[in-house]
Amino acid sequence: MKDFVSLTINGQKVKVLKGTTLFEAAKQVNINIPHLCFHEGLSLYGACRICVVEIEGRARLEPSCTTLAEEGMVVRTNTWRVRRARRMIVELLLANHPEDCFTCERNQSCELRELAYDLGVRELRFKKGRKYHYPLDLSSPAVIRDPNKCIQCSRCIRVCLEIQGVGAIDFVNRGGRTQVLTFFNKGLNNVECSNCGQCILACPTGALREKREVDEVWKAISDPKKFTIVQTAPAVRAAIGEEFGLPPGTLVTGKMVSALRRLGFDRVFDTQFSADLTIVEEAHELIERIEGKGILPMITSCSPGWIKYIEHFFPQCLEHLSTCKSPQQMFGALAKTYYAQKIDIPPEDMYVVSIMPCTAKKFEARREEMKASGFRDVDAVLTTREAARMIKEAGIDFVNLEDEDFDEPLGISTGAGVIFGATGGVMEAALRTAYELLTKKELKEIEFKQVRGMQGIKKAEVLINGLKLKVAVAHGLSNARILLEEVKEGRSPYHFIEIMACPGGCLGGGGQPLPTNLKVREARANALYREDRNKGIRKSHQNPALIMLYKEFLGKPLSDKAHHLLHTSYVSRGLGN
Repeated sequence: MKDFVSLTINGQKVKVLKGTTLFEAAKQVNINIPHLCFHEGLSLYGACRICVVEIEGRARLEPSCTTLAEEGMVVRTNTWRVRRARRMIVELLLANHPEDCFTCERNQSCELRELAYDLGVRELRFKKGRKYHYPLDLSSPAVIRDPNKCIQCSRCIRVCLEIQGVGAIDFVNRGGRTQVLTFFNKGLNNVECSNCGQCILACPTGALREKREVDEVWKAISDPKKFTIVQTAPAVRAAIGEEFGLPPGTLVTGKMVSALRRLGFDRVFDTQFSADLTIVEEAHELIERIEGKGILPMITSCSPGWIKYIEHFFPQCLEHLSTCKSPQQMFGALAKTYYAQKIDIPPEDMYVVSIMPCTAKKFEARREEMKASGFRDVDAVLTTREAARMIKEAGIDFVNLEDEDFDEPLGISTGAGVIFGATGGVMEAALRTAYELLTKKELKEIEFKQVRGMQGIKKAEVLINGLKLKVAVAHGLSNARILLEEVKEGRSPYHFIEIMACPGGCLGGGGQPLPTNLKVREARANALYREDRNKGIRKSHQNPALIMLYKEFLGKPLSDKAHHLLHTSYVSRGLGN
């Protein structure tokens, strides 16, 4: 039997489970307590003191995020004393903060700015005191750190360690010299950072942001000698509308295509095409490993943040990775070979842009292995946020655009390609194809709901031709570590494992609109499943453009040409490299 406690908050009676914090108790009666260091899904820190409340009988104000509700407690969240304390904290933070709000990347999504406004801070009463000016960390191709904008809430530290299990950053020094830094201040590119960008989503200010590539893309679009191609990842269509005021989970596929065309791209293609291609290659690779008694379990290789993680922390398990490139890189290789031949344009005159929900894709595009076409396969990677900025900069009325279709043939895709963007989607798409390839029979029930949802690790068994195919799905690198420890120790019971670096999969990627929380991730996932159900074809191997690609160019799955263009190998980075 569950224990409850009763208390009073701002005159309202509240009954909550024993162990509930005052912060959560207030939410139950629709009272939102201002906060900075608190973040959904992370451990309680209680350092910023923005969330303080007044408790009857106690002399000092208490942080609501770490104070538990007690029987008979009388709490006030908005007294003059509480409001004064909160305002003072924000004023002190602003006194030691850069005054570049107009040009800051987080201008429209800065929690510190919003707090200052909501708490009535209308002037900076404190003159700038001792202020240290620290250099920016520009070492990473994906993430920029600006220590000058850090308010030391530790949210980035906690998400990196607790959700991702990496611990690439931490507090160093004490007092006024305290900073969030990498080991020996080497820079993010020189430590075990996976480039996932979850720290960006957690940061309340502009202390962390993606490395901007918008200017390079504008330059390419404006260059008459460049034939510009853009590809859009599945998760982007379920999220970019949020940047224009639409609710999370609003599908804006057609408007997105229309907007990109108006930006001036010569072709607007869909990464879902190469997601289908990834599934066909990956399913054949899995079957080959099972029937040929190859190395199992086979682990998906679509998430570049996950790939960098395994290279650092589990290099002894690299042989378990599928050799398939990610859909982004498969697309780039085909754009500059297959499609370049079809339209008779030299690949060196092509400029391929990816719009991705992921910051790690920026790192992936620059890997030395990703030049199968003889050139850099993907020239620039924009996050969902960057693409939205370009659309706004161009003055495009996104919400009122008419829907348009992707260009062909690299814009043709199936429902299986759509669900790539959600955790479990790669696994489900692969099972749809692997089942029919192995049994030579039509799969009637194509929705594998066992691998859907936001549970950290999902497991399932699928009977295919007498084989009990055991599969597992993990999202968030801390969950990946659990499965990888089993693999490393030789006790993994699975044939096939899907891992996505980001919570929720790509739809929760570090390049997605803010905020990205559990409720938002679920709404985006539901949107992708809706699009899957509305697709005429829902199995990757039935994509007609893919069938033509193999007939005209690749020959067959896992052919020599397919291996050259679509497959790769990865490297051991070792700890500390």
